[in-house]
Amino acid sequence: MNPSSLFKAAVAGTGSYLPDKVLTNKDLENTLDTSDEWITTRTGIKERRIAADNESASTMAFEAGKKALSSARLEPEQVDMVIVCTSTPDVLFPSTACFVQKELGAVNSAAYDISAVCSGFVFGLSIAEQYLKTGRYDHILVIGSEANSRIVDWSDRSTCILFGDGAGAVLLKKTDQEEPVGILSSHIYSDGALTDLIVVPGGIGTTGVNKQDIDDNKYFIKMSGNATFKVAVKRMANVIQEALDFNEIKMEEVSLLLPHQANQRIVSAVAEKLNFPEEKIYMTIQKYGNTSAASIPIGIADAMEEGKIKPGDVSVLGVVGAGLTWGSAVIKW
Repeated sequence: MNPSSLFKAAVAGTGSYLPDKVLTNKDLENTLDTSDEWITTRTGIKERRIAADNESASTMAFEAGKKALSSARLEPEQVDMVIVCTSTPDVLFPSTACFVQKELGAVNSAAYDISAVCSGFVFGLSIAEQYLKTGRYDHILVIGSEANSRIVDWSDRSTCILFGDGAGAVLLKKTDQEEPVGILSSHIYSDGALTDLIVVPGGIGTTGVNKQDIDDNKYFIKMSGNATFKVAVKRMANVIQEALDFNEIKMEEVSLLLPHQANQRIVSAVAEKLNFPEEKIYMTIQKYGNTSAASIPIGIADAMEEGKIKPGDVSVLGVVGAGLTWGSAVIKW
């Protein structure tokens, strides 16, 4: 936290969107050498949502963003910036955020994307926080939206069982520093030495999009599961602890931990490392799977709707994703 800041960022509205189609573990038993028990035991996932043919990162982001604006009772013209956090953009360019801006009618906003994979939303939140703290802008819409089903190999049971589609949005507003609510701090990091842990190897590169890469399934997610697990637990636990220490908040003062929904075992290991009670951890992975950059804002929207977040509560966000990227944020409601 910058004590010289005149302002800070506070959550004014939330929203989420999940596709109608539900793909259960039982469904996957029909196409993969797997079982509901195998998937549930290793991941905590029971089902996930799959985008329809006419849905994409931008259409889902629009729906979530529209709900966040409605929740905040804000007109689209009042939005100063739209940040979409996604690794599954509709097209290489322009940004997904520009499509969302158009559909929302946020004609006075800047619009751009953030690509930090599963850490994307907290990265976007942190960037938005800085703009609001300077007083430059009044309202920023941060959206995490992913069509992960488009970049998984549905014959690879090590990855396709994990991911789902969806979008979540948070509308942030500028508020006075002395106000008791808002983002208390955010902390984001990257380590490019670990790019090979989780990667979609296909891209533009030096050869451009080519048939050989497509035939070799290079446009699908590749992941080193065991190595990723160890790094994810360490980095997420450390950055959550850093956020608490920075704000001089004790673990028992935290009302709710909202971690990235990568894998139930990762979250449980983080909780054990932090000595944090699992009953105070909000989980959606069992019904949505890993929705990458959308998982945190979907979790916030669901928790708000269920009354799990109340005025005066302190929540901590913790993420880790490809890159490697990781981060945390503390929010006073």
